[in-house]
Parts: sequence; C-alpha cells; structure tokens
Amino acid sequence: MLQTADQPGDLSAAPRRAPLRWAGALWRHKWPVLGIALVLGAAGLGLARLLLGPEVVVARVLRGNLVQSVVASGHIETPYRVEIGSQITGTVKDVLVVEGQQVRQGQELIAIEDSELRTALVQTEGAVAQAEARMRQLQELTKPAADQALKQAQANLINAEAAYERASKLAATGFGTRATLDDATKNLDVARTQVRTAELQVYTTSPGGSDYVMAQTQLSQAQANLGTAKARLGYALITAPRAGVLITRNVEKGAVVQPGKALLVLAPSGDTQIVVQIDEKNLGQLALGQHALASADAYPDQRFTATLAYINPSVDINRASVEVKLKVDDPPDYLRQDMTVSVDIATAKRDDVVIVPARAVHDASTAPFVLAAANGRAVVKKLKLGLRGVGFYEVLGGVEPGDQVIPLTAGVKAGQRIRAIQP
Repeated sequence: MLQTADQPGDLSAAPRRAPLRWAGALWRHKWPVLGIALVLGAAGLGLARLLLGPEVVVARVLRGNLVQSVVASGHIETPYRVEIGSQITGTVKDVLVVEGQQVRQGQELIAIEDSELRTALVQTEGAVAQAEARMRQLQELTKPAADQALKQAQANLINAEAAYERASKLAATGFGTRATLDDATKNLDVARTQVRTAELQVYTTSPGGSDYVMAQTQLSQAQANLGTAKARLGYALITAPRAGVLITRNVEKGAVVQPGKALLVLAPSGDTQIVVQIDEKNLGQLALGQHALASADAYPDQRFTATLAYINPSVDINRASVEVKLKVDDPPDYLRQDMTVSVDIATAKRDDVVIVPARAVHDASTAPFVLAAANGRAVVKKLKLGLRGVGFYEVLGGVEPGDQVIPLTAGVKAGQRIRAIQP
C-alpha cells in the first residue's frame, strides 16, 4: 500500500516542513521584525558615523586664473544735463514737446505770449528809421549846404579883402575918405567871421563833428534798442540748445514763468556714463582706465563694457563711499537716463595661481585658515591670501593644489573625524 507525504509514517517530510513554519511565523510577525531590522540598521549606521565621522562633501584646491573685481550698483546719466528756462517773465502760450521726447538742436519747445514784445519791436524799428533819416539828412542836405556856404563866405572874403586894399590905398594917397576905409574894414571883418562860421558848420557836419557824432550816436542807440527788442521777442520762443532727450517737464500752458526757474531738463545726446558709489575700503584697488562689465537691472542677461574715467577726489563722509564714473564706450539702445545698472570693475588679474573656494575660508580678513580633510579628520591649515576674485581667493601659502577643504556650511570642527566625499 502506498503512503502519502503527509502521513505520519513519512519521517523525511519533517525537515521540509520546518522552514515553512519559520517563514509563516515571520510573515505573521512581519511588522515587528521589520521594525527590529530598521533599529539594528540605524544603530549600525550610528556606530559607523561615530567611529568614522559624518560624510562631508569637500572642495578641492585648484590652479587657475583669478580676476579681482569690485562690484557696485549705480545709474546711467549723461556727463551733464541742461536745465532750460525762460529769460523773460511771461505767460506760456503753448508747450510744444512732451517728457521723454527726442529733440534736435533748435527745435521749438515752449512759446510765450509775445504781443507786448512785438509792439516794443515796432517802436524800436521806428526809432531806427528816424535816426537813419537824420543821418541821411545830415549827409545829403546839411553837409552839402555847409560846403556851399563855406565857398560863398570864402568868395565874399576875397572881395572884402580887395575892397579893403583899394580903400586903404586911396586913403593913404588922400583920394579916399575915412568913411570908405571904415566900411571896407567892417566888411572885411564880417567876411572873415562868415568864413569861420561856415568852416565850423562844415566841420560839425563832417565825420568827427558834433552834429555827425550826435546823429551817429542816436542811430547806434536805436539799433541797439532794436537788437534788444528782437532778442526779447526771440526769448518768447524757447528752443533746444542742442540735441537730446527731455527727461523732465515742469511747465504747462497758461503758467506764468520767470527767469531762473528750470522748465525743462535736457539730457544731451552723446557720451553716456555710469555713476557709481564705491565703498571707500575698495578705493585702493581702483585706477583710471580699468575695464568693467555692466548690466542693467531691467536686462540682466545683456552685458556691455565700460571704462573707469573719473574718481572723485573726496569721500562722502555720511556714506563712507567714493563717487566714480565709468564711460560707456558703445551704449546699447535700451539704456535710459537714470536706469539702474550693476557694475563689475576688474581691478587686478593673476594667471595660473593656486586658488581656494571662498566658501571654505575662515576669518578671511584677520587670520585666514581652512579645515582640510586629511587622514579622516578635519585639520586646520593657516593661509596666506592674495587677490580675492568671484568666489575664490588666491593662495600664496598654506595649501597645495589637490588638497581637500571643507566648506564652512558643513559645520565641522577642527580635529573632528569625517568621511570626505567628492562632489
């Protein structure tokens, strides 16, 4: 008779049933078992961490090129701005431009009421015409008449002299009377007086004479008044002194304006510069001619070049800063007046030097050092630093290329066991 495997008489089936019973028992108690396994694993990891130290992502000391720079924020402006105002007092008839408009040199900007000025111009033009007529009268009538009167007086003098000679001879020979000689003498004196009077008249009407100078002075004064009237009338129409962009408008139609008040502010076309306030502690790094990269906050991905052109000789005591100006060699079209920009001024450069990440350097300004990973521990290495670049320091001594340094953010202390991990 055959016997099945589950019958009691089959002793060989017992070893096969034992693992099944263990598996069933584990499955029935799987959650407690899993918890115990996790606890044992955590304990093992904790023991390994205690004995070997925490895992720390380290950085390497490298050899490379380093550029030291000064970073600051500033704004765009032209080298100078033109404040446009009125030279006369009057009422604004019209404002012909708007803020932000590009204008050309000589373009009309503001018109001021000019009716009184035009009336004054007409009056001065009349005064000039009158003075010119006086000059023409002097030259065309008075002077020629004086010349003819002088000729006539001279002719009369010649006749009087001849008559006096005859009367004098007759009186000397006894053929003439005393009365005749007296009449001849009187006529001679009158003729001489008339000549002198005619000569004076000719002189006064000639250039340099009193009448001529007076007429010329009146004409010059009238012409000067005419020039003033024309100029004042011209002031009633304010024009652009040069091409540029109007960045400020402080006037409206109907306003009463006076000299000395800025009505418009013009940023002339031409050179563009960046004005930046630099912390005075960086002043020793700056020098004229240094190159810089700049970017507008509105266009951070677009960069343009600039050159350091001016360093203010004085320090702002309130802000402990120095004003510097950088000339933009090729300004992009999107730049606007007073636009905020960030500037990175390259102040020094070193090629093929030992560099260490700035994030691993402790006390960089006083006694710099790093924590280096060596033989499973964090070891202090003092540094001698050179230039500081963007994110890196130049190392003049203390570490070598290939050394592993620990970032400050790792929170590791000197002498602590660690497990260095490459990034």
